[in-house]
Order: sequence, then C-alpha cells, then structure tokens
Amino acid sequence: MPKFLAKPVDMSTGFKDFFDTIGLTGGGLVTKGIAAVIAIIALRMLLQLSSDPKGALRKGSMAVGTLFVAVVLALYGDTLFSTVTEAKG
Repeated sequence: MPKFLAKPVDMSTGFKDFFDTIGLTGGGLVTKGIAAVIAIIALRMLLQLSSDPKGALRKGSMAVGTLFVAVVLALYGDTLFSTVTEAKG
C-alpha cells in the first residue's frame, strides 16, 4: 500500500461522522448555505445596476452591504447562532 494515501475513516454512523470530518455541524452547514444564498442574491443585485448614476450608486451600495452581511454570516454565523441552537432542558 502506498504511503501517500490517507488512513481510512470509519463512517458507519452516517452523516454525523461526515460532518465531524469536515468540521461542521448540521447547524453550521445550514448557516453556510444561507450565507451562500445571500451572496448569490448580492451578486445578482450588483449585475442588475441601472444606467442612472444616482440609482446605480444606491443599488450598488445596497448590494455591497448585502455581500458584507453574507461574508460575516459565513465567517461568524456558527458563533452568532450557537446560543439559539443549543436548547437547554
């Protein structure tokens, strides 16, 4: 057996093992998915700018703000929503 191959990982318990190997939980994966959808919406907003300078500036700044929210959600979403997803009781 070649030495450059990774050691085998037992994934007999299904998706939990898969998410543990990539370092995400189910809630973290949902947060990344929502951030990706928001980023796609922001990019679409950027591509649909009008030729009117005043309207284009307003729509462009709104699109950049939306893109910023998507990036923050992708980076820190699991920390932001960790108190919401951990139910006590």
